[in-house]
Amino acid sequence: MFQKIKQFVRILLKPLARKIIGINPNTLTLSGLLVSLVSAVFFARREVLAAGVLLLASGFFDALDGEVARENNRITRFGGFLDSVSDRFADAGVLIGVMYGGLAAFSYFPGWFVGVLAIVGSFMVSYTRARAEAAGAEASVGVGERAVRVMIIVIGAFINRLNWAVLLVAILSFVTVFQRIAFVRKSLK
Repeated sequence: MFQKIKQFVRILLKPLARKIIGINPNTLTLSGLLVSLVSAVFFARREVLAAGVLLLASGFFDALDGEVARENNRITRFGGFLDSVSDRFADAGVLIGVMYGGLAAFSYFPGWFVGVLAIVGSFMVSYTRARAEAAGAEASVGVGERAVRVMIIVIGAFINRLNWAVLLVAILSFVTVFQRIAFVRKSLK
């Protein structure tokens, strides 16, 4: 289902991406990172709705940069690398902002614990894919890809349930890691 949504978003962005010829896709990547980090500051200040809107805007940049690169034949290996690194900084920044704001806490779990699990899980999702590709396998499977994790945090911000959103991100991230490990194990046998 997520693949269908991803494809639908790409179709929606194509006309805009074709018109953006004067902007380097890497500039869009870095703009998305900057907006994510500003969102993190708003989370840290407990301005949750503004943070959620900014995080949603950063997701727009994250989707647009790749589409601009594809539509204008500007795909580069460095661009993919920069996008991946920027995504990790954005993930960590947002979750640290949420933790700093005390928005990930439960009465029975400290917010830092749930937040750290979400950061580690998010990083491991990316790492398992990268290691699989280095080993000669494809591992873009799983329920907790980055767009899903970002949307969970955005929704959590909009409904004022960030602690549950961060917990769900942590759980889905680890489920995705295990899905990828199992998938790669079958692929490399």
